[in-house]
Amino acid sequence: MQRTLTSLGHQEPDRVPLLLLPVLQGARELGLSIEDYFAKPEQVAEGQLRLREKIGHDCLYTFYYAAIETEAWGGTAIFREDGPPNAGAPVIRRFEDIKHLTPPRVEDSPSLLKVLETTRRLAEQARGEVPIIGVVMSPFSLPVIQLGFEPYLVLMHEHPELFEHLMRLNEEFCVAWANAQVAAGANAICYFDPISSSTIVPRERFLATGFEIARRTLARFEAPAAMHFASGRIAPIVDDLPATGAALLGVSWQDDLSALKGACRGKVSLLGNLNGIAMRHWTPEQAEAEVKAAIAAAGPGGGFLLGDNHGEIPWQVPDAVLMAIAEAVERWGRYPLDWCRVE
Repeated sequence: MQRTLTSLGHQEPDRVPLLLLPVLQGARELGLSIEDYFAKPEQVAEGQLRLREKIGHDCLYTFYYAAIETEAWGGTAIFREDGPPNAGAPVIRRFEDIKHLTPPRVEDSPSLLKVLETTRRLAEQARGEVPIIGVVMSPFSLPVIQLGFEPYLVLMHEHPELFEHLMRLNEEFCVAWANAQVAAGANAICYFDPISSSTIVPRERFLATGFEIARRTLARFEAPAAMHFASGRIAPIVDDLPATGAALLGVSWQDDLSALKGACRGKVSLLGNLNGIAMRHWTPEQAEAEVKAAIAAAGPGGGFLLGDNHGEIPWQVPDAVLMAIAEAVERWGRYPLDWCRVE
């Protein structure tokens, strides 16, 4: 916790914090299928604890899968053997249905209650010494799985009144869900917002939509927030993002990490930007080289936490690579970073 807070304060701690975010790997640690693993909150808590003991990263992560929020809205999740569950059929079939929606209550969702129980169990074990990170989908990005991607883009561009109504409903749900996790013991909330990334919408659209939504929503969270774009690019909007109130920004491997550090220095911290897809094929030597390059680009002066660029390590990444990443952080991430300072 001390290491992470120091870096978020734009100072140099003892070492670059490693916020590696393994999720599905907990099932492997317990010898369970992914579907069986997520069936019981005590299993997910145990999986996170075992992964941290094994790898040595600096956080505990309560994320289950993105479709869990659509389960709360009455949707379904489709499980698979080698990857995260996907969302089933959209819960909003017609745009007109938006007029009659009401946000689900957290306490009425068995799926969300499992996450809260996992959070409580991890908080009991962490005792304030390890950051516990909760997760919400942003109101602006959730409609991709509420409606489907193409219908959501049509709604956004052609039905502004219904779009705005859905955003308000989603904001109420998002705030309640985030704060329930904080009450259960989460120290920070990861606000996943890939639709706001410059990979998906241009800056002008973001400023009129995702930006205002994030600013309203994050202001109501009862804990600090990390705004994460799930591997989407942020360079065109990076100067706008501190005004959302986010304390931390997720960075894509496609962005220039050094340039982003220059733009964000002293304003907002960065998390990233290891390529989780490429990570599946890294050798330990490649893992070390990627870690070293990221630390050189953004580590000096604090304000940088190393992690992957998507917010979830793929199932296919070998444990040996995750261990190599952790070992490389120990070797190259110790402050002062004299080896990478330019005189």
